[in-house]
Amino acid sequence: MKFDLMPPADQLVIMMERIYGYGMTTTSGGNLSILDDNGDIWITPGSVDKGSLTRDDMVCIKKNGDIIGKHKPSSEFPFHKKLYEARSDIKAVLHAHPPALVAFSVVRKIPDTKIIANVNRVCGPIGLAKYGLPGSTDLGDKIADEFKKDENIHTVLLENHGVVIGHKDLFTAFKAFETIEYCARLNINSNIIGEAKALSKEQIKLEAEKLKPQLDEFVPKSHSTYEKEERAKMATLIRRGYKQRLFTSTQGTFSQRIDNDSFIITPHNIDRMYLDPADIVTIKSGMKEAGKEPSRSVLLHKLIYDTHPEINSLIIAHPHNVMAFALTNAPFDSRTIPESYIMLRDVPKVPFGSTFSDSEKLANTISMVNPVVLVENDCVLVAGNSLINAFDRLEVTEYTAKSIISSAHVGEIVKISKKQVEEIDLAFNLEK
Repeated sequence: MKFDLMPPADQLVIMMERIYGYGMTTTSGGNLSILDDNGDIWITPGSVDKGSLTRDDMVCIKKNGDIIGKHKPSSEFPFHKKLYEARSDIKAVLHAHPPALVAFSVVRKIPDTKIIANVNRVCGPIGLAKYGLPGSTDLGDKIADEFKKDENIHTVLLENHGVVIGHKDLFTAFKAFETIEYCARLNINSNIIGEAKALSKEQIKLEAEKLKPQLDEFVPKSHSTYEKEERAKMATLIRRGYKQRLFTSTQGTFSQRIDNDSFIITPHNIDRMYLDPADIVTIKSGMKEAGKEPSRSVLLHKLIYDTHPEINSLIIAHPHNVMAFALTNAPFDSRTIPESYIMLRDVPKVPFGSTFSDSEKLANTISMVNPVVLVENDCVLVAGNSLINAFDRLEVTEYTAKSIISSAHVGEIVKISKKQVEEIDLAFNLEK
């Protein structure tokens, strides 16, 4: 989807639908705006259902102050205008009240973004604006002052209110918004079961310096029927996984073996919400499909396929419940219900950096006997004999993590006993 080529009104509609549908704003809450090339500001209306907006509901405030549209502009328009005046690089503003970020705003703290390298890179420094009356000039001044402190600040948390993102375009603002809200949920879940370990500056720098895989290109003569079917399945499951919050818009890597010499894999930095089968990249004999950029973890996927002929599918994801265990010292034990143990078995945890600096060890750790591996401060890696099998395991891993975290509010977990595990192993013929 060429989001940047859409008219401002359509961009606002699509992005508000996405924010509302993702549960990150309410019927009456939140507002978006775009500063166009003419100096006009397009903004969502005030007091209109955010769950059913159309392009005709959008309001345009002309450069001379004239208001075009059938509704009044959002009552928060004053601070949108202040931000555009404060920073010439800001061309889009997003404001909402997602629960996890509101939790931080009411305790007046900023989420720790150093827990995940990608989160730290996407979010950058975060400001905290003093409380101001909604819709007031005072609030606009306080928000603008935070953005003026550092040109690298694109996210400002508002005391007892919510969050404001100002960026070069609306989709980039959304990515930062989605990422900081994800980070807030990671912080909260981690605090329930332990304490999140932050990465050092050196570790974050090391991750940032990972080069894009240098692969030769090839031009496919054709794609087999089987590959076409697998591409369609993959695109469908990726969109499904995104809607289930198993990863964010530009995270999450799926791959599927096609034959002994080739596999398909998700592309780098393409929105998972609208991923199309044509976006998926074929890897053959260590070469990439011409004109496409595969996931940065492509060499890890190749190594695992080369090491394990029995593995046909791999998923790298970042569900916020599972990741709480990757961020803390809390053990993840699948012996909660038989279904979890059968699907997940033992779930080892390996150090941060294993996906790019110790990939051979990681490739030897994962198997169909241990199909799920947690990578500290990074991801969960899941293997399957098919894509739906790997996806099912990912879902079970996240649901199991969620139930363990929830149990902290209920009582002490009673695990399935060693004897009961042995009975399961025998009954279901589970390999050791």
